[in-house]
Amino acid sequence: MADTADTVLTDVSDGLATITINRPDAMNAMNTAAKVALRDALLRVADDSAVRAVLLTATGRAFCVGQDLKEHVAKLSEARESDGGNALSTVREHYNPIVRALTEMEKPVVAGVNGVAAGAGFGFALAADYRVVADTAAFNTSFAGVALTADSGVSWTLPRLIGRSRAADLLFFPRSISAQEAYELGLVNKVVPAADLAKEAHAVARALADGPTVAYAALKASMAYGAGHTLSEALEKEDELQTKAGASQDHTIAVEAFLAKQPPKYLGR
Repeated sequence: MADTADTVLTDVSDGLATITINRPDAMNAMNTAAKVALRDALLRVADDSAVRAVLLTATGRAFCVGQDLKEHVAKLSEARESDGGNALSTVREHYNPIVRALTEMEKPVVAGVNGVAAGAGFGFALAADYRVVADTAAFNTSFAGVALTADSGVSWTLPRLIGRSRAADLLFFPRSISAQEAYELGLVNKVVPAADLAKEAHAVARALADGPTVAYAALKASMAYGAGHTLSEALEKEDELQTKAGASQDHTIAVEAFLAKQPPKYLGR
C-alpha cells in the first residue's frame, strides 16, 4: 500500500514495513509535508501489530540531506515579520517524534542508507537499530555549518556510538564522512556495493521481521536503559525484560526447535 503523501511511501508485506523517503529531486530534504508524512508513517507502523520490523530508506542519490533550507529561509522570514514566531518549532513538532518513533518502537528498525545522510537525515540513520550503507554514501552532521546545534537525536546517539571526543570533532567541524570511514568509526554496521544496497538492506530487515520480535523489543529497551543508568539499575531492568521475553511464545518455540534440532519459525509474540 502506498502512503497518501507521495513524499513518503509505505509498503507492508509479510511483517516487514518499508518506509521510503521520496523527494529525490530535492535530495530528500525534509519540507513540512515530508516531515509530517514520515512522522505519521512511523507512528502507524509502530502501532501495527502485523509489522515486526521496519526498513527506512530513500529514492534517488541521497538518503536525506536534512532540513529543506529553501522552506526554512521562508519560515525564518515569516518569524521575523510576526515578531516572535518560532521557525524551529519543527524540532518539537516533527523531528523529535520521528526519532522517538524510530528508537522507541517495539520492533527493530533498519536504515538502508543509499546516499548522503546529513543533518536530520544523519540523525534518522543513527536512530535506527542497524545501518546498511551503500559504499557511495556519505555522512555529515551539518548543523554547525548553518550555525545551529544538533537535533534529531544526534546529541544522544552520536557520542554513544563513537565517544564524546570524536562526536565533538564531527559536530564542531562538519565534514563529509565516507561510508568506509563511517564503518571504521563504528557508525554503521555494514557497507555494501551501491548496486546491492536495496537487496542487502531488505535481507537484513527481512531476517529481523522473521525473528523473535518480543526479544528484539527487549534488547532495544535494555540498551537504551543501560545507556543512562547504573549497572545495578541495568541488571534490574534486564531481569524485568528477561521475564517478559521468557514468557513469550517465541521463546518456547526457540527452545523446542533447539531440542528438535530444527530452525525455529517465530510468530513474533
